[in-house]
Amino acid sequence: MRNVPVITAVAIAGFACAAQAQSSAVTPSAIEAYGKGVQIYTCMSANGQYAWRLKAPDASLTDASGKPIGKHFAGPTWQATDGSTVVGSPLNVSSSPDAGAVPWLVLQAKSHGGKGLMSNVDYVVRTRTEGGVAPASGCDADHAGAGVRVPYSAIYLFFRH
Repeated sequence: MRNVPVITAVAIAGFACAAQAQSSAVTPSAIEAYGKGVQIYTCMSANGQYAWRLKAPDASLTDASGKPIGKHFAGPTWQATDGSTVVGSPLNVSSSPDAGAVPWLVLQAKSHGGKGLMSNVDYVVRTRTEGGVAPASGCDADHAGAGVRVPYSAIYLFFRH
Protein backbone atom coordinates (compact mmCIF):
# COMPACT_ATOMS: atom_id res chain seq x y z
CA MET A 1 0.00 0.00 0.00
CA ARG A 2 1.30 3.43 -0.94
CA ASN A 3 1.84 6.05 1.72
CA VAL A 4 -0.21 9.03 0.67
CA PRO A 5 -0.03 12.16 2.83
CA VAL A 6 -3.32 13.35 4.22
CA ILE A 7 -3.92 17.02 3.55
CA THR A 8 -6.23 18.56 6.11
CA ALA A 9 -8.42 21.60 5.78
CA VAL A 10 -6.07 23.44 8.13
CA ALA A 11 -3.01 22.64 6.00
CA ILE A 12 -4.69 23.78 2.79
CA ALA A 13 -5.96 26.95 4.46
CA GLY A 14 -2.43 27.70 5.72
CA PHE A 15 -0.95 27.12 2.26
CA ALA A 16 -3.58 29.30 0.65
CA CYS A 17 -3.04 32.09 3.19
CA ALA A 18 0.71 32.01 2.46
CA ALA A 19 -0.07 32.24 -1.25
CA GLN A 20 -2.38 35.17 -0.57
CA ALA A 21 0.37 37.03 1.28
CA GLN A 22 2.55 36.83 -1.85
CA SER A 23 -0.19 37.95 -4.25
CA SER A 24 -1.03 41.32 -5.68
CA ALA A 25 -2.45 43.88 -3.28
CA VAL A 26 -4.69 45.26 -6.04
CA THR A 27 -6.95 42.22 -6.39
CA PRO A 28 -7.44 40.29 -3.17
CA SER A 29 -6.88 36.59 -3.80
CA ALA A 30 -8.88 35.59 -0.74
CA ILE A 31 -12.08 36.74 0.87
CA GLU A 32 -12.94 35.95 4.48
CA ALA A 33 -16.59 35.80 5.48
CA TYR A 34 -18.39 35.03 8.71
CA GLY A 35 -21.28 32.64 8.14
CA LYS A 36 -24.16 32.47 10.60
CA GLY A 37 -27.37 30.52 10.19
CA VAL A 38 -28.63 26.96 10.42
CA GLN A 39 -27.88 23.49 9.13
CA ILE A 40 -31.21 21.94 8.05
CA TYR A 41 -31.65 18.21 8.67
CA THR A 42 -34.45 15.82 7.62
CA CYS A 43 -35.31 12.59 9.43
CA MET A 44 -34.91 9.79 6.87
CA SER A 45 -34.92 6.00 6.79
CA ALA A 46 -32.28 3.87 5.07
CA ASN A 47 -32.29 0.08 5.41
CA GLY A 48 -34.72 0.32 8.31
CA GLN A 49 -32.48 2.73 10.26
CA TYR A 50 -33.61 6.29 10.93
CA ALA A 51 -31.13 9.15 11.02
CA TRP A 52 -30.94 12.90 10.53
CA ARG A 53 -29.54 13.67 7.06
CA LEU A 54 -28.26 17.07 5.99
CA LYS A 55 -30.69 18.76 3.63
CA ALA A 56 -29.00 22.14 3.24
CA PRO A 57 -27.34 25.03 5.01
CA ASP A 58 -29.09 28.38 5.27
CA ALA A 59 -26.70 31.12 6.36
CA SER A 60 -25.89 34.75 5.84
CA LEU A 61 -22.34 35.87 5.07
CA THR A 62 -20.82 39.08 6.41
CA ASP A 63 -17.40 40.68 6.16
CA ALA A 64 -15.18 41.59 9.14
CA SER A 65 -17.12 44.82 9.73
CA GLY A 66 -20.49 43.00 9.77
CA LYS A 67 -21.53 44.20 6.30
CA PRO A 68 -23.65 41.61 4.44
CA ILE A 69 -21.75 40.12 1.49
CA GLY A 70 -23.90 37.13 0.57
CA LYS A 71 -25.58 33.91 1.57
CA HIS A 72 -24.90 30.17 1.69
CA PHE A 73 -27.46 27.51 0.74
CA ALA A 74 -27.94 24.08 -0.89
CA GLY A 75 -25.50 22.95 -3.52
CA PRO A 76 -23.39 23.80 -1.53
CA THR A 77 -23.68 27.26 -3.04
CA TRP A 78 -22.38 30.65 -1.95
CA GLN A 79 -23.98 33.71 -3.53
CA ALA A 80 -22.59 37.23 -3.20
CA THR A 81 -24.87 40.25 -2.93
CA ASP A 82 -23.84 41.07 -6.54
CA GLY A 83 -25.58 37.83 -7.66
CA SER A 84 -22.42 35.89 -8.54
CA THR A 85 -22.25 32.31 -7.25
CA VAL A 86 -19.84 29.46 -6.68
CA VAL A 87 -20.87 25.84 -6.15
CA GLY A 88 -18.36 23.64 -4.35
CA SER A 89 -17.39 19.98 -4.43
CA PRO A 90 -15.80 18.54 -1.26
CA LEU A 91 -12.09 17.70 -1.39
CA ASN A 92 -11.37 17.17 2.30
CA VAL A 93 -13.24 16.89 5.59
CA SER A 94 -11.53 17.41 8.96
CA SER A 95 -13.21 17.00 12.32
CA SER A 96 -13.70 20.24 14.16
CA PRO A 97 -11.68 20.66 17.36
CA ASP A 98 -15.09 21.31 18.97
CA ALA A 99 -16.94 17.97 19.21
CA GLY A 100 -20.28 19.80 18.98
CA ALA A 101 -19.47 21.53 15.70
CA VAL A 102 -19.82 20.56 12.05
CA PRO A 103 -16.55 19.52 10.34
CA TRP A 104 -14.06 21.84 8.69
CA LEU A 105 -14.09 21.50 4.90
CA VAL A 106 -12.08 22.20 1.79
CA LEU A 107 -14.15 22.44 -1.39
CA GLN A 108 -13.13 23.02 -4.98
CA ALA A 109 -15.29 25.15 -7.25
CA LYS A 110 -17.22 23.00 -9.70
CA SER A 111 -19.33 25.76 -11.24
CA HIS A 112 -19.86 29.52 -11.20
CA GLY A 113 -22.67 31.86 -12.09
CA GLY A 114 -22.74 35.55 -12.91
CA LYS A 115 -19.92 38.06 -12.79
CA GLY A 116 -18.66 39.44 -9.51
CA LEU A 117 -17.18 38.50 -6.16
CA MET A 118 -17.69 34.72 -6.46
CA SER A 119 -17.10 34.36 -10.21
CA ASN A 120 -13.41 33.47 -9.91
CA VAL A 121 -13.35 31.51 -6.63
CA ASP A 122 -11.30 28.32 -6.97
CA TYR A 123 -11.53 26.95 -3.40
CA VAL A 124 -13.74 27.42 -0.37
CA VAL A 125 -12.54 26.52 3.13
CA ARG A 126 -14.94 26.24 6.07
CA THR A 127 -13.15 26.59 9.39
CA ARG A 128 -13.71 27.69 13.02
CA THR A 129 -17.14 26.07 13.10
CA GLU A 130 -19.50 26.28 16.06
CA GLY A 131 -22.65 24.18 16.41
CA GLY A 132 -24.64 22.75 13.52
CA VAL A 133 -24.37 19.06 14.40
CA ALA A 134 -27.48 16.93 13.80
CA PRO A 135 -29.44 15.98 16.92
CA ALA A 136 -28.43 12.70 18.54
CA SER A 137 -32.06 11.63 18.97
CA GLY A 138 -35.61 12.38 17.84
CA CYS A 139 -35.44 10.69 14.45
CA ASP A 140 -37.60 7.55 14.29
CA ALA A 141 -40.55 6.11 12.35
CA ASP A 142 -42.90 8.57 14.07
CA HIS A 143 -40.80 11.51 12.86
CA ALA A 144 -39.91 10.36 9.32
CA GLY A 145 -39.81 13.36 7.01
CA ALA A 146 -39.60 15.84 9.90
CA GLY A 147 -37.07 18.64 9.72
CA VAL A 148 -34.92 20.40 12.25
CA ARG A 149 -32.86 23.59 11.96
CA VAL A 150 -29.65 23.60 14.03
CA PRO A 151 -27.86 26.94 14.58
CA TYR A 152 -24.22 27.15 13.47
CA SER A 153 -21.50 29.60 12.56
CA ALA A 154 -18.26 29.31 10.61
CA ILE A 155 -15.51 31.25 8.93
CA TYR A 156 -15.48 30.82 5.16
CA LEU A 157 -12.36 31.54 3.14
CA PHE A 158 -12.81 32.01 -0.60
CA PHE A 159 -9.57 31.65 -2.58
CA ARG A 160 -9.63 33.30 -5.99
CA HIS A 161 -7.45 33.33 -9.09
